[in-house]
Amino acid sequence: MIKSMTAFAKASHTKAFLTADVTIRSYNSRHLDFSIHLPESCQAFEEEVKKLIGRHHDRGRIEIRLNLTDESPEPELFSVDTAKARSYYAALKTVSDTLNLSGDIGLETVLAARNIIVPAQRQIDTDLLWEVLSGAVEAATKELDIMRRREGENLFADLAGRMDYIESSMEALGQEAREIPLVYQKRLTERIARLTSDADGIDPVRLAQEVAVLSDKSDVSEEIVRLASHISLFREVMNAADSQGRKLNFLIQEFNREFNTIGSKAGNAALSHMVVDLKSELEKIREQVQNIE
Repeated sequence: MIKSMTAFAKASHTKAFLTADVTIRSYNSRHLDFSIHLPESCQAFEEEVKKLIGRHHDRGRIEIRLNLTDESPEPELFSVDTAKARSYYAALKTVSDTLNLSGDIGLETVLAARNIIVPAQRQIDTDLLWEVLSGAVEAATKELDIMRRREGENLFADLAGRMDYIESSMEALGQEAREIPLVYQKRLTERIARLTSDADGIDPVRLAQEVAVLSDKSDVSEEIVRLASHISLFREVMNAADSQGRKLNFLIQEFNREFNTIGSKAGNAALSHMVVDLKSELEKIREQVQNIE
């Protein structure tokens, strides 16, 4: 069954005092691409996160964002950037001496500088961190797969209906194409009559030969047979166990090639209009196929 490449999912996982919240969005892409945003404490697991996602998805651009909440009962620790504090104090002292300012430089003034006192990075057990992180990513990835399959069902219904329309249109197109020899015979007869002013004097054998040559050049029966084969294969691929967007996209190119050939051989306006309508329908199918994994 086909799967869409566009979907959204989110999940959370809690263990001990850690909670990981994950959101995943997926978009169209020719390959499996990643845009991963992890907290600094989790960045070492980026490749493992890619592997987890790759177990469920073959194509698409995957954007994942993770937020880690630490509710440990331990008091929050802070670190002091003493070098920055000394440097900032020295700069303030230089300004004071240069401008002959009075007054002491107090603690509040020094602390006005940014990032002199900052929260310290608390070390978290690596196994616990990965358990929480992987649990959230795995749950979100499975939910994303469900959403992509659900959207794939909608795509399937739409594509199946459009393929039925093309198949039914091909029957009418085939009937119209069978009238082409008569069209060419009439055109040749009228043209010769205008040139000779004597339609009764036309050699019927010679006329039949000319009509046969033109009819052979305009014969679209092979294209119609190939299109029937493409329709059958398209449905087979849609019903396959695995989603095969690349193969469907290739088939769309084959459809388009046959329609172009039929259009170039069209002997009347009705047939040309049918081809235009079919190519318009094919373009709608192509747009939908771009969303399939």
